[in-house]
Amino acid sequence: MRGTALHAKGSTFHTTADFVRAEYGDAMLARVLVDLSPEARASVERASATDELDYDLLQELWAATDAIIGAADPGWMERAGAFSIGLRGAQMYGGILRKKDPAEFLTQSISLFKLYYHPGDIELVEHVPGRAVLRLVGFESRTPLFCRRQTGGLTKAIELAGGDNAATRHVRCEHEGDAFCEWELTWGSADKNPRDVPRSA
Repeated sequence: MRGTALHAKGSTFHTTADFVRAEYGDAMLARVLVDLSPEARASVERASATDELDYDLLQELWAATDAIIGAADPGWMERAGAFSIGLRGAQMYGGILRKKDPAEFLTQSISLFKLYYHPGDIELVEHVPGRAVLRLVGFESRTPLFCRRQTGGLTKAIELAGGDNAATRHVRCEHEGDAFCEWELTWGSADKNPRDVPRSA
């Protein structure tokens, strides 16, 4: 471990690699892995889904992937986040994700974020029917790739929780000068338009 005190579960490494393999094939995944340090490569290849690993190694995997496919596929990380929740997340945490409606998912006592990262949380700070705002607290994301992965993952989570026409916007971002990161989630009928969240506090 590198002593950063930030950790990610092995499943976050696995689903990143699984996404690259599913979208681009084994040869592309091999290109990504060859650019990694031995520690990061071992995290992909040998760690279990529930192992707690150094978050720096996960950032290394994301950065290597983005360097190879990001220019040609700028939305890859949002799709990778949705892929993670829709595949491994639904398999491992179906009881947390599959609810009668998104409100039940958002207000439950179990945190989905804490099942993947440590320390910190993504907390519900605003909630009305069809709309919610979530804020990242106590976790240093260090890269916009993290924010983009959460954007895709949160959208898929709301869909699995029964939300129609789910959408997520990253409305505040530490990497753009804001004091914290926030995501606005909306869901409902096809004619419902997302409501804006002001960027100023």
